Amino acid sequence: MQEIGVLFVCMGNICRSPAAQGVFEALWRQSASGIPVRVDSAGTHAYHVGEPPDARMQAAAARRGYDLSAQRARRFEPADTTRFDYILAMDQSNLDALRQRVGNPGSVASMNLLMSFAPERGVIEVPDPYYGGSEGFEHVLDLVEEACAGLIEEIGKRATST
Repeated sequence: MQEIGVLFVCMGNICRSPAAQGVFEALWRQSASGIPVRVDSAGTHAYHVGEPPDARMQAAAARRGYDLSAQRARRFEPADTTRFDYILAMDQSNLDALRQRVGNPGSVASMNLLMSFAPERGVIEVPDPYYGGSEGFEHVLDLVEEACAGLIEEIGKRATST
């Protein structure tokens, strides 16, 4: 079975996208689908390259059983479009930045907003919690958990239909 690549993207790669990576990896292990997957996260900007996820996000994630401590921020590279099947932005401005950097959106199997995998939620974007309080990090995790569950369901459907 062919490996599926999933890349989560936000602006600095220290809050939302590392959370999505950690949540997705944990939920994927629980799903025991047997489909090989490669998961990563990146930022559209190079503000925090090499840094671990924000301590507040790590703490909020740890309270839910997600370990983000091994992750390090990196910047999205156009070559990522050849390494990943799903490239999922946390908000529209980052999706627009991705599309601008790629230049050839046709080279990407799926470039979309993460929340498109949780349409019943009625939320289009995962808000940036960086400048807010702890409740913002919890809200991000709520959204990401729901969207990652929907993404896993979608990957399972696609894998069984091919």
